[in-house]
Amino acid sequence: MDEVEAALRAKYAWLRPSMNEATARLWAGAEAKALGRGGVAAVVRATGLSRTTVMGGMRDLDDAEQLERIANGQLRRAGAGRKSLTETQTGLLDALEKLVSPATRGDPESPLRWSAKSLRTLAEALNEQGFSIGHDSVASLLAAQGYSLQAPRKMLEGGDHPDRDEQFEYIAKTTQAMQAAEQPVISVDCKKKELVGEFKNGGREWQPEGQLTPVSVYDFPSDALFKAIPYGVYDVTRNEGWVSVGITHDTAEFAVNTIREWWNRMGKSRYPEATELYITADGGGSNGSRNRLWKQELQAFADRSGLTIHGSHFPPGTSKWNKIEHRLFSFLSMNWRGRPLSTLETVVSLIGNVTTRTGLKVRAIADDREYLTGQRVTKEDMRRLALEKDAFHGEWNYSIKPRQKSPAD
Repeated sequence: MDEVEAALRAKYAWLRPSMNEATARLWAGAEAKALGRGGVAAVVRATGLSRTTVMGGMRDLDDAEQLERIANGQLRRAGAGRKSLTETQTGLLDALEKLVSPATRGDPESPLRWSAKSLRTLAEALNEQGFSIGHDSVASLLAAQGYSLQAPRKMLEGGDHPDRDEQFEYIAKTTQAMQAAEQPVISVDCKKKELVGEFKNGGREWQPEGQLTPVSVYDFPSDALFKAIPYGVYDVTRNEGWVSVGITHDTAEFAVNTIREWWNRMGKSRYPEATELYITADGGGSNGSRNRLWKQELQAFADRSGLTIHGSHFPPGTSKWNKIEHRLFSFLSMNWRGRPLSTLETVVSLIGNVTTRTGLKVRAIADDREYLTGQRVTKEDMRRLALEKDAFHGEWNYSIKPRQKSPAD
């Protein structure tokens, strides 16, 4: 019998990939009938099929109607097999739809109005309504109805300005032209303010086992020593960054002073023949397109440096396209993950030690000067600026020329 079972095992292995449930059952029944006494047991041992399946195949061989159904592709007799939950429990699918359908969001009568809709939570809610269902069956029903696990996606950027794409093209073409002329192109912005003190910072880092860094249980701003304000300058051409970390306010004076520090400490030596500087910035904040102080401070910088400043702002709600966001600031956050920013020196050191495989280098300094808010720039002050607006959206694109020769000249 061992040789017979070995032969059955080999035949089943060869045929199984080409057989469906019904034909496999028929084959097993045929082999068992051919062997006679003890054939069912031999087939069960050789194939791993159940005794019920093998004997069912033997019955099918004697049933002409069943053989015809199998020949026509019908695996089971009409009405055979376990009925679905939606057949045995009327209203189950409608009840599930009401729990998860977007149309019911905000309905105060919904049982899950303020709950996370996990599979187990959905199953519990359905069972409370008198149904009998487990979380695995909930998953199957949701998949059958076209549901899948989804996460919110950041797509809403605020107002979609009709000239948004044209402004992107303007910035791209101007950047290419400036780079071709070997003039510096920088992207500027202020990073999120950070609480300085023994506060938990998201992320993890490798440390000796058991030597955890203790931090405060609560992140109350009132417990912070102060807020660190990193303002960055990213050199688009050279893949270099400069960050001044302020401690008072994010003002236009602070922003332009950071650009001035970058130029004096890095930019001037990188671009000794430069006569122009192209700055791309967001549309709001300390470097906003409507910020009069921003333009007045740029004029002062142009007067001192002798550079003609060209400025372009991204349309409202599109700050994520500013290169400094993903080419500099993202790496700053990665470098200090898992570490409390306990002192200003810690913040500056962590920023200054940022490097990437693509060659990014960053320098950082602490700027402890006091920058005052509420400074007013009048219309008369604006008329004194050597400001020339571009023909295409002059509120976004402009040039500021120096009103006097640079000290070097």
